[in-house]
Amino acid sequence: MTETKKEIGLAVIGCGTIGRIRAEFARDYPGVGWLGVCDIKDNLAQNLAKDAKADFCTNNFEELLARPEVTAAIIATDENHHMAPTLAAVERGLDLFIEKPLATDVRESQTVLDAIEAAGVDAVVGYTNRFRRRFLAVKERLRTGQIGEVHSVVTRAFMNRMVPIATVQRTNQRQNLTPMVVSGTHALDMCMWLMEGKKPVSVYAQSTDKALSKYGTKDSTFGVFTMEDGTIWSMNISWGLPVVWPGAVYGLEIGIVGVNGVIDIEDTHRDLVMATEIPQGGGYNPDGFEPDYQRHVEFMTSYPPGDMYDGQLWGPMREETNAWFGRIYTGLKTPHATAADGHRNLVLTMAMDLSAARNEPVALPIELDVFYE
Repeated sequence: MTETKKEIGLAVIGCGTIGRIRAEFARDYPGVGWLGVCDIKDNLAQNLAKDAKADFCTNNFEELLARPEVTAAIIATDENHHMAPTLAAVERGLDLFIEKPLATDVRESQTVLDAIEAAGVDAVVGYTNRFRRRFLAVKERLRTGQIGEVHSVVTRAFMNRMVPIATVQRTNQRQNLTPMVVSGTHALDMCMWLMEGKKPVSVYAQSTDKALSKYGTKDSTFGVFTMEDGTIWSMNISWGLPVVWPGAVYGLEIGIVGVNGVIDIEDTHRDLVMATEIPQGGGYNPDGFEPDYQRHVEFMTSYPPGDMYDGQLWGPMREETNAWFGRIYTGLKTPHATAADGHRNLVLTMAMDLSAARNEPVALPIELDVFYE
């Protein structure tokens, strides 16, 4: 059988931390024949164009997407600005990789999903944990029924507050930049993927904002989902840990109980610790963000995209990005989250926030208009 190869002309829209990482992977992937980059900040776009040896650079995404060479696009703008470039890319029928979420507004997210499905384009959403060996191993055990029917799941995500502070400082549109919508979505996507086929019918959640209210966001949100088949799932996140917390970004624990067994996942990265007199900036270091405190202890490997070696990033984000290139270039089957997964995740995270605001359970599925009442 002859392998069909579709050379990629790639547009990267958003040249911050993640856009830069993925563009540099594109530079090294043999199936990418053309690369264009775009950012509203000229210096970010120009620096990335130089480093990634891009063929085209602009601060106008419409100009980039109009180029005849473009066949695929990565949308890596700030969370609040995904909709316009995504819809423009869909209109051109491009293959799409969209950083989560599809949008931070549920109506915008629905609009994006409807456009993707109507156009029939192949669109995936960035949930990098799906490409880590440990979670793929767990998924396979569950897929093949190794612990029987799952009936109880518990999830705990811990993050230091570098992410929320840096995220909310970039915008005045903060109403949906909550721990669940921005970061808890990763743990939620993982558990929904591991519990594939289970349908949530209600959620009851609570939030607190003792530390981060001055930045316009919450510290923690804890909730319990009930599934249509009676499965219960505790989904908890706090991104209010102090900057000096040794985890660079994400620490996750998941317990999955089935009628014939259990899978217990400890993903807090405490098995590889460095202590040093030299201050550590941490993996999360977006443009213009300077933490108030220095960190001298590090849980190594706790930066979700991966780790640097000899000037290159190695780890799950390389796997995820190159798998997407393979998906386009050769038709590779991949475990990427779909656009429908991304929209579902946004609705569920916002349902948790709504339940916490109302201090009462919320029934699922939910009409989107309810979020605007």
